[in-house]
Amino acid sequence: MSTERIIVICASPDTVRDILLAAEELGMISSGEYVFFSIELFTSKIESQKPWHRQGDSNDTNNRAKYAYEALLTVTARIPDTDEYKNFSREVKQIAKTDYDYDYGQEEVNTFVTAFHEAVLLYSIALNETLADGYTAANGTHIIQKMWNRTFEGITGKVTIDENGDRDADYSILDMNPDTGIFEVVANYIGTEKQVVDEPGKKFHWAGGRDSPPPDTPLCGYDKAKCPEKDHGHFHVMAVLSVLVVSLLVGSGALYRYYRREVQLASMSWKIKWEEVTVSFNSKRKRPGSRMSLTRLSITSTVSAETLPVGHRIFTNTAFYKSSIVFLKPIHKSKIEVTRPLLLEIKMIKDLQSSHIVRFIGAVVEPPNCFLVTEYCPRGSLQDILENEQIKLDWMFRYSLMHDLVKGMIYLHNSDVKSHGNLKSSNCLVDSRFALKITDFGLHILRALDDDEMEDSYMFWKRKLWTAPELLRMPNPPPEGSQKGDVYSFAIIAHEIVIREGVFYTGSGEILTPKEIVDNVKNSQKAPFRPLLENACDEEVIHMIKKCWTEDPTERPDFQALKSIIRRLNKDNDSGNILDNLLSRMEQYANNLEALVEERTADYLEEKRKAEDLLYQLLPKSVASQLIRGESVTAEAFDGVTIYFSDIVGFTEMSAESTPMEVVDLLNDLYTCFDSIIENFDVYKVETIGDAYMVVSGLPVRNSNLHAREIARMSLALLNTVKTFTIRHRPHEQLKLRIGLHTGPCAAGVVGLKMPRYCLFGDTVNTASRMESTGLPLKIHLSTRTKEVLDTFHTFLLECRGDIEIKGKGKMTTYWLIGEQESPPPPPTPPTHISDIPKKDSIPSGKQIHETKL
Repeated sequence: MSTERIIVICASPDTVRDILLAAEELGMISSGEYVFFSIELFTSKIESQKPWHRQGDSNDTNNRAKYAYEALLTVTARIPDTDEYKNFSREVKQIAKTDYDYDYGQEEVNTFVTAFHEAVLLYSIALNETLADGYTAANGTHIIQKMWNRTFEGITGKVTIDENGDRDADYSILDMNPDTGIFEVVANYIGTEKQVVDEPGKKFHWAGGRDSPPPDTPLCGYDKAKCPEKDHGHFHVMAVLSVLVVSLLVGSGALYRYYRREVQLASMSWKIKWEEVTVSFNSKRKRPGSRMSLTRLSITSTVSAETLPVGHRIFTNTAFYKSSIVFLKPIHKSKIEVTRPLLLEIKMIKDLQSSHIVRFIGAVVEPPNCFLVTEYCPRGSLQDILENEQIKLDWMFRYSLMHDLVKGMIYLHNSDVKSHGNLKSSNCLVDSRFALKITDFGLHILRALDDDEMEDSYMFWKRKLWTAPELLRMPNPPPEGSQKGDVYSFAIIAHEIVIREGVFYTGSGEILTPKEIVDNVKNSQKAPFRPLLENACDEEVIHMIKKCWTEDPTERPDFQALKSIIRRLNKDNDSGNILDNLLSRMEQYANNLEALVEERTADYLEEKRKAEDLLYQLLPKSVASQLIRGESVTAEAFDGVTIYFSDIVGFTEMSAESTPMEVVDLLNDLYTCFDSIIENFDVYKVETIGDAYMVVSGLPVRNSNLHAREIARMSLALLNTVKTFTIRHRPHEQLKLRIGLHTGPCAAGVVGLKMPRYCLFGDTVNTASRMESTGLPLKIHLSTRTKEVLDTFHTFLLECRGDIEIKGKGKMTTYWLIGEQESPPPPPTPPTHISDIPKKDSIPSGKQIHETKL
């Protein structure tokens, strides 16, 4: 039993409007027993004055929406009336216009902006008092103590922070004036005083004609025990509505996330000043070849990483930032333009958090000092380790490196980055715990000029040795590459790990240049050119690498499958050594395998549901279900169906006089409206081509002869809707819809493999199309066959059009569908006298109205 009297809504304006219209339909507004509260976090002054109004909406025309909003009270942040706030608001608008080309117009500056400003004021006050007490600015505990449980004068008036560090905020309550339809402030909640203060000259207007708020308990009680029994159906609907409101509260978090992202973009937290970076004493050293470190290290089962000489772990381009060593990667650009797409990409890269991804810290963009600042990995790159012959790697360590690489790529492919595009052994770094981490992904705008060598240089072609053949063949390959291309790059890196003879070792006596290798890979498709791999390691590893660098990208496995293979290889290696703890370290992120399997299964089922929902929109559900089950769908013949065709008269001329976007908006508005109407009838939408709209009833599920009735009722509903439909860019122009119907047999089946369509075939389709093309605007034209079926229902009003010439059919007698009466006409009363029988001459002449006779 529902016991709700107050409904709190936190949702978009359109959703609030839909809920109130549904409540009005249930009689909850006219009863005056319910009060709705809308929580508006980010209000627009223009939209909040008349939130019920929608241009051209039928609910506005009959004032139904305005009436429904009589039961709504809006709670929003109070706009201060102090002079300081007005001056602050004026300055913010000026800065937004001059620096960011944003015009507030008539809108107010959001109160969250003032809250940020006052937060800085509070911190400044607390910091000054902390320094006066003899403490340093690093003493956060003392600063917080100074901030809590105090009141100070801000730009919005008195600002009070309680003993828990929460601010006592002010709120306004808005109510609609029924005379003007405008929401006005009727009361304010003053947080510092913990009381509600009425706005002078304003009063609350209660729904249902009440002069006071509805009682806490209904007059008849929550269970209607105090009144005679009535229909309580709307109370059950109310319970469902309340559940819907709670769901919408969860969705309102998207608003918060959007504004939080915008604040993060504007904050430029990634931007590092050059003076904040202290270049280390040996950051200018040139590194010998590709070796950067570990020149004396031999990794075996008994050697600890801690025995490394300190001097061998300091590399080029290192610096100190915030007391930590960071790596500086130069940006070869004379000028860096910070655009919104670049900000979004930087935020995306900065938000990545994985133990196998090199963390992006920020960037220095002060020419000539332009660098990407990333996490520093003291063991150097994977290429350095593999090329150093003094480093001994057993197979468990090699599998461990592959495992780390695969897990990093899984994370990268599942993130918004999607793919790496530049994966190679020099971009795989090893940290102090011998964990492999991936770097140099994303931010292609800043990395675009990294390859400053000439196109015919040695380094230019060497960097392409890890590139997949399909990308090499592209004239302009995408900088982000592809996921299958990353798998190919992994195969080349895995070959480096297994062979340890450098990248793309062929084993032949002839020494090939990087350009020759790239040309061979690009041009040899029938017999792909690949590095030497035979008898280099276990057969399973060879099979995995060959599968990853196969010529056809679709045959390459993804990294999730590779992870299972490498996990199995690690498990099969039973040699106990120091690297066992490295494996356990990598497994600590998957302690509960059952939970991981359950999570992946849930993801799979969710994706399967989405795919099925999409298929149900493209094909009839019965046909789609057959395809999902793997069954073949054969064409089927239907003895009787009714087909609907319609188009817009004058659409070609209207399209010529409109912009393409206006035409798209028109058709989208119209067909969205149509789609919502036909859902109420037993029909199937076949397709839309331009302004043509085709619907059928009677297939794929047969419904006896009800197909004609369903199509006729749907046609009347669509015609009535079109008469009140408003064209956005031509609001004063009437949309002229022409409709044609025909009944008869046809065949239907699925055609095509790519984008399969459910198509109809037969003379019935052609005749229905002729009924539409020979009709008149705002009329429903139908054939004799459809009229005969409709006559069996005794409810439809038809008008004979007469004989007309139909292309390919000759003369046909056709009819107009006028409407439908609610019940069949009563049978005529038999005459009692001869004089009661009307004479033939007394029957009026003119058009014959065909009504069903009982």
